[in-house]
Amino acid sequence: MPTLADLRKEYSLAGLTEADAGGDPFALFHRWLDQAVAAEISDPNAMILATVAPDGSPSARAVLLKALDPRGFTFFTNYDSRKGREMGANPKVALCFLWHQLERQVRVEGTVEIVSAAESDQYFVKRPLGSRLGAWASPQSAVIAGREVLEAAHAELTAKYPDGPPRPPNWGGYRVLPTVIEFWQGRPSRLHDRIRFARTASGWARVRLAP
Repeated sequence: MPTLADLRKEYSLAGLTEADAGGDPFALFHRWLDQAVAAEISDPNAMILATVAPDGSPSARAVLLKALDPRGFTFFTNYDSRKGREMGANPKVALCFLWHQLERQVRVEGTVEIVSAAESDQYFVKRPLGSRLGAWASPQSAVIAGREVLEAAHAELTAKYPDGPPRPPNWGGYRVLPTVIEFWQGRPSRLHDRIRFARTASGWARVRLAP
């Protein structure tokens, strides 16, 4: 069996030129995301969200991108969760998308804002009934005695809201407003393509980074 040091892969599927990147990082991201969906990658909208606690301790977890527009990247969660509390104390966050089958990665840095109640309501009603009930049943990130606590709460809520519950007041969306978006395309000999867009007062500034 190979050791961890022996595990390696040569990246050779594609390249990323300045002409390919264009001047709009959102247009490029949409193109890459569409290609990830077309490639039938599992959870192509999954992204790692990194936050920072008030004491400076970082934490990261996977969440799902649920909306994208020129303002930024939107996901939904419990405001009282660990990530919610950390974003409330420090709105600076980072995202990372990894589409390994396409040998691509996108990194995002920026700040978060809470989306409007109307946007959160609109998304909440689209969720499956079980997920809507789960948003009420789970005191996300809190210590619980066992799984039976969740299952009992879910059963109680199912009986209480047979047609579906309203959106919990402590649950909704966050939008990451990007200041930096970096696109990474794997290349042979570890000479990867890295194109970074940084927001300026006049638009997006694009540069190439060494791998």
